[in-house]
Amino acid sequence: MTKQEILDALKEKRMTEIIELIEDAESKDLEELELVESLGLLADEQLNAEVINLLKDLGVEIIYLTGDEEDEDDEEEED
Repeated sequence: MTKQEILDALKEKRMTEIIELIEDAESKDLEELELVESLGLLADEQLNAEVINLLKDLGVEIIYLTGDEEDEDDEEEED
């Protein structure tokens, strides 16, 4: 998919937060993104892969967390 096709699909699904992530990546305001690999960003697996690849192409480092690491981060925030 092209960048425009990805943006069109996101607009169609009203996924404005993901569009904002892409815009932040384009303006270099987003350098890294932590994701739980099993969850990703979107429920649509194909669109999820396309968005992640686009973010990588825009220079965003994708940091994959396991479920355990995510739990540890939540516990640290509660302290």
